[in-house]
Amino acid sequence: MIPIRDATPSKNTPVVNTTIIAINVLVFLLQLSQGQMGDRFIFTYGLVPARYTVESLARHFTLGQQAFSWLSFMFLHGGFLHIIGNMWFLYIFGDNVEDRLGPVRYLLFYLACGVASGISHVALNADSMAPTIGASGAIAGVMGAYILLYPTSKILTLIPIIFIPWFVEIPAYFFLGVWFLLQFINAAAGASGAGGIAWWAHIGGFLFGMLFLKLFDRLPSTGLTAILRPMTAKKRSHRLQVARPAVPPVDADIHASIHISPYEALAGARKLVNLSIGLQRRIYRVIIPAGITAGQVLRLTGQGLSKADGSRGDVLLTVEIQ
Repeated sequence: MIPIRDATPSKNTPVVNTTIIAINVLVFLLQLSQGQMGDRFIFTYGLVPARYTVESLARHFTLGQQAFSWLSFMFLHGGFLHIIGNMWFLYIFGDNVEDRLGPVRYLLFYLACGVASGISHVALNADSMAPTIGASGAIAGVMGAYILLYPTSKILTLIPIIFIPWFVEIPAYFFLGVWFLLQFINAAAGASGAGGIAWWAHIGGFLFGMLFLKLFDRLPSTGLTAILRPMTAKKRSHRLQVARPAVPPVDADIHASIHISPYEALAGARKLVNLSIGLQRRIYRVIIPAGITAGQVLRLTGQGLSKADGSRGDVLLTVEIQ
């Protein structure tokens, strides 16, 4: 299952979340530049449990290096697929959590989840010499917060069936619940660290994320949040929209809604609309004309259900401005 986007739009541009993604990419490029020194680089800045439990190894590192590794390990990655997967999940789920907490609290929350995931891994693999790297634990914390904040939000998910892409909306509690269950099954099966994956770090990050959300949500927001909100308010809605048809359909016409922002209503926009018609799911390119008003209807001629005479009805998209 590959998440494409969630159905809960964030109201503000996720400045911190985007910055975290950018830093991860830059650090990954720095890793690649190390060449033959890459393994030493990862051992130095990754989280190696034995560095904190085996005295003969710990003496080779300064106090600063030992402390810094608890931060740096969550910005290192083992390969292109590792960083792409992590950053995509952070992109999908992080913006909404930042929207709720604000930039300062979200940054502290993210880092706390990463450190907590590292503690979970070190506690259960105290003598391991294998470096733990990656943002997975911190991102798991973000996912733990998301499941509490938006349990019924829909996750537009791509399920590839052979060569046929199938898009389906899955409730967040189910999508993230299955993800957490898979982490637990792998960890309980004794696969911790297998294939370079720290399953207990994922589990710890997820659970601590749920706990930290409750704590950070109680902290007062800073003045920086109030300053940034007007500056980061989004002008555009999601380019990929999920339209939910009225049930049952009216004759052969299919009625659904499309959501746009006030800015898009004035300036116009282009959208991709994913629409379920029976057992089929279709994606349409829809042009929103400039100056459109709430309640106006966009007609997709001949894209509805079949009629008795062999012709087809239309898809009628009612514009809602949010």
